[in-house]
Amino acid sequence: MPLVTTGELVTRAVEARSAVAAFNIITLEHVEAVIAGAESVRSPVVLQVSENAVKFRYGRLLPLARAAVAAAERAAVPVALHLDHVQSDSLLRQAPDAGFSSVMYDAARLPYAENRAATRAAADWAHAQGLWIEAELGQVGGKDGRPPLDAHAPGARTDPDQARAFVADTAVDALAVAVGSSHAMTTRTATLDHALLKRLSGTLDVPLVLHGSSGVPDEELTAAVAGGIAKVNVGTALNIAMTGAIRDFLAAHPEAVDSREYLSVGREAMVRTVAEILRTLGAPPTA
Repeated sequence: MPLVTTGELVTRAVEARSAVAAFNIITLEHVEAVIAGAESVRSPVVLQVSENAVKFRYGRLLPLARAAVAAAERAAVPVALHLDHVQSDSLLRQAPDAGFSSVMYDAARLPYAENRAATRAAADWAHAQGLWIEAELGQVGGKDGRPPLDAHAPGARTDPDQARAFVADTAVDALAVAVGSSHAMTTRTATLDHALLKRLSGTLDVPLVLHGSSGVPDEELTAAVAGGIAKVNVGTALNIAMTGAIRDFLAAHPEAVDSREYLSVGREAMVRTVAEILRTLGAPPTA
């Protein structure tokens, strides 16, 4: 079916009091696995390409984006394409022509005033192109010289009043918040601050996004969705599944040289992981 927009999927999730899952893709196997997993449970899904993934692909966005678009257009469920953690304005401006309906603009490394100004400029440009834009606000740097912490840094927490002002000043469509998850966790041991999430949900009038969800246990994810999270980002969990399956296959078949043999095993492991996460989230139906 034709590509849908991330904004449409997130809006539908908010209305259904559920969350749409957004999976970071690196290879064609990731693309195929995410779509196959979503199809197996009849759930919409977002394919995310991060700036780091673009760097891995020799700095070229289009090869992976074109593959994702082609696969999405043949999917049996709604699929959206999202450009994730963009810091480069040059990369941001490639999004519309590459098939992306949304971007996450990441200026959290900057001092608050600069973050706000850069994000507002990105939002104004994105909206003029018809793009839905997500930003993040972790923990503003302190007067004692402490640097700002982004929304997925260990220990970061988003202040509801600062978040309300940030959303108003930047006009973003969604906000990733810091409530206890961290990127690149390989164990599911994160404990979320649900009291803070409740305050953020009650304070903000835009959908909330959870980054670093691979390290969050099922029951914590379920509670986060009930508490107002409408978009859940997942990346490391797919890589754990793929790498583990390939490692086991090669250990059992040291003579293997055909990459299709072990890549197919890795892809199927990711399919199962995608389906499990979507079942946990209770993602909105396809129609």
